Amino acid sequence: MIRILLAEDQAMVRQGLKMMIETDPGIEVTGEAVNGKQAVALCETQAFDLIIMDIRMPEMDGLEATRIILSRWPKCKVLILTTFNDDEYALEALKSGACGYMLKDADTSELIRSIRSCLEGGLVLEDQVAANIMPKLIKQPVQEKVLESLTPRELDIICRIGEGRSNREISDELALSVGTVKNHISMILDKLELRDRTQIAIYAIRHGLV
Repeated sequence: MIRILLAEDQAMVRQGLKMMIETDPGIEVTGEAVNGKQAVALCETQAFDLIIMDIRMPEMDGLEATRIILSRWPKCKVLILTTFNDDEYALEALKSGACGYMLKDADTSELIRSIRSCLEGGLVLEDQVAANIMPKLIKQPVQEKVLESLTPRELDIICRIGEGRSNREISDELALSVGTVKNHISMILDKLELRDRTQIAIYAIRHGLV
């Protein structure tokens, strides 16, 4: 069973999201928070697979909560779900380690698909959001010395992560086991001195690898 924490300050929105999410029998909302501070507190007492996080909330916003949670519980995933189609918010969310940035006009099937994609290692960006932030990510020239340290296989994987592929999709496309893909990703993180696969995706886009 996939355990979800909903961090959303509006009760009606939380209730609606809970109903949408639990139409999938394999997913359950096991925690609810009205702000980022409460979300962090719940993570200290319960284990969650993924947190659906709003951005603007009282006491502590979603971006700060995301940074704190992922620094303490790096295996947890955070999917930002907001009404704000804002370039800076989206960039900050990705830099904070969120596995996706979605707008609240998503339908039930899209939301569930995004949850599962995040948990499989994918990067979820709504088309409208991606179109706005991709040009801002492509700013820096390719760092030749860093790229020289990467093997062709590692470059293949970086490119696919930049395209939003999950570990399973990468393993299928490259005829590798999921475990081998994970090992390659660990090596990539060490070589590039990055924290997680979301940062790999940003690196791939920023350096023109996708």
